Amino acid sequence: MHIFQPKHVKLNKKDEEKLLVELNISKTQLPKIKKEDPAIQEGCEIGDIIKIERKEGDKIHNYYRVVI
Repeated sequence: MHIFQPKHVKLNKKDEEKLLVELNISKTQLPKIKKEDPAIQEGCEIGDIIKIERKEGDKIHNYYRVVI
């Protein structure tokens, strides 16, 4: 990981459920990220949700992906 790479964080089950209810979607509707992607943490399994924090100026935007 280097300074230009956005932060990738695995959500816990409680946060996953909260996100899916908040967005009114299912996991299958989220964009995908491969388990082999070098940006995600070790220990991520298929079906986990990853939060990606991208910084633009002084704002942080969150994006979500499901591991496939």
